Amino acid sequence: MSNQFDAPFIAIEGPIGVGKTSLATKLSDHFQYHILKEIVDENPFLSKFYEDIDEWSFQTEMFFLCNRFKQLEDTYERYLKKGHPVVSDYHIFKNHLFAKQTLKNHHFDKYDRIYNILTDDLPKPNIIIYLNASLPTLLERIKLRGRSIEQSIEPNYLKQLSADYQQFMKDHHRVYPDIPILSFDGDEMDFVQNEEDFNRILDQIYYALKNKRSLF
Repeated sequence: MSNQFDAPFIAIEGPIGVGKTSLATKLSDHFQYHILKEIVDENPFLSKFYEDIDEWSFQTEMFFLCNRFKQLEDTYERYLKKGHPVVSDYHIFKNHLFAKQTLKNHHFDKYDRIYNILTDDLPKPNIIIYLNASLPTLLERIKLRGRSIEQSIEPNYLKQLSADYQQFMKDHHRVYPDIPILSFDGDEMDFVQNEEDFNRILDQIYYALKNKRSLF
């Protein structure tokens, strides 16, 4: 599989509850891009994972890895390869971030080898939108959307995940300087209710597509 394609591929990333799917949906509607949504509820281990991370982390992360690999492989063949743009509410590189946080060393070593084999030739986004927000905002949004499996998420886990995302994005920007990263603060913006905030995001996307510049 080749990573060379002309169609825009925008991936949105950030911690749980930050608004990735909401933004992906609005961008899909605006640009008329195909939307790719991560599958969460189908993971049979997720509820057990939130209750006992150490016991169920390997099964949970492996399910997500294989599932998202298949999604991205299909997306490339059906859309990107044929020149159809895509906006996604995740990218598979997040799997490595989550796994590094939750897996014990002996499990992570196995996971890392499998991850590198599966993702070696998957398509990479040509724009990454990074959303972040404070812990109280994330907890409130998780509560409001009411997913039962997420109600047992430990605040400390979410806090550490947000910090890991921030560092990961900085490192990713250095490793892949050709992929623009657009960063937005979810505490200061409401792109769902405030059209001006959404237009600010659109302006930066247009700029990045034209100039391939990062605004991270």
